[in-house]
Amino acid sequence: MPSLSDLGEFGLIDRLAAALGPVASPGLVRGIGDDAAVYRIGTGPDGEARVHVVTTDALIEGVHFDRTFVPMDDLGEKAVAVNVSDVCAMNARPRYLTVALGVPDGFAVDDLDALYRGVRRACERYGCTVVGGDVTRSPALVLSIAAIGEAEEANVVYRNGAQVGDLLAVTGDLGASAVGLRLLRDPALRLEASAFPYPVRRHLAPTARLDAVEAFAHAGIRPSAMLDVSDGLASEIHHVCRNSGVGAVVQRSSVPIHPQTVAAAARLGVDPLGEAWWGGEDYELLLTLSAIDLSGLPPGLVTVVGRIVEADEGVTMEDDGQRSAFPGSGFDHFGEPHEELGIPSC
Repeated sequence: MPSLSDLGEFGLIDRLAAALGPVASPGLVRGIGDDAAVYRIGTGPDGEARVHVVTTDALIEGVHFDRTFVPMDDLGEKAVAVNVSDVCAMNARPRYLTVALGVPDGFAVDDLDALYRGVRRACERYGCTVVGGDVTRSPALVLSIAAIGEAEEANVVYRNGAQVGDLLAVTGDLGASAVGLRLLRDPALRLEASAFPYPVRRHLAPTARLDAVEAFAHAGIRPSAMLDVSDGLASEIHHVCRNSGVGAVVQRSSVPIHPQTVAAAARLGVDPLGEAWWGGEDYELLLTLSAIDLSGLPPGLVTVVGRIVEADEGVTMEDDGQRSAFPGSGFDHFGEPHEELGIPSC
């Protein structure tokens, strides 16, 4: 029998999905295997078919956060943002949330108040509402949120739509969260974190890119494939290629990195490019689109980091005209401990 570390996170998902068997539902559009599930809810006033997109993510003390340096209001905001990010990755807008909260004995009520202030702050930012949930006792603090988004069915974007000739692009900048985590985890450097507020905030309270979804709608553009960057850009590129049956050529130095991320990485003695490609938890959007569609987007919204090629070319990195193998490893909950970032595996 394989162990959890043998299977890895996505191997485990595949195995559990197989155990459930085929899913037969006339209203289901997409089940397990994307950033969110999609099912039909009827037609809107314009006669267009409408869908809900549904996703859930849990933040668990000791796995996803450390209470010694994570403020509770930031944790509440982040828990909402990581779920909204999955909704955005489907090119949908968030509507409703449910919250399941596991609370350890002796946990301060004031801290719970702060946690929910952060949840409320995020709901106000993204225009969604908490409509229910559950509270129970737990050995460690657990915050699990399910998000329901809505979209026209024709506008939903999946991981498997990338086409040969498309461009690979990302919103925002990358690597900041991984660098911010390094600063916060090192007691000797934690006092210096105030000198690098940008990467620290990107780790503690990331922002889901609902603004990008709104920009796509305003420009009349639908990316051919999209997902959010939670496990590292390299890993997400491999997901797009595997699901779409294509290959990719990525440009080594094309990934956008904030100046404070570069400066903090230098202080830490780490490569900012490595943090950008493999760090994770940036919650930006990786998308594929045509050059024509790219020209219709607002300047600066996305940065091109590569192009989609035939599947037999594989996924490679190009540097000064030379191509080499491009590893897709990122954070894996059931893989080996990610010692570089100090993130424990389950």
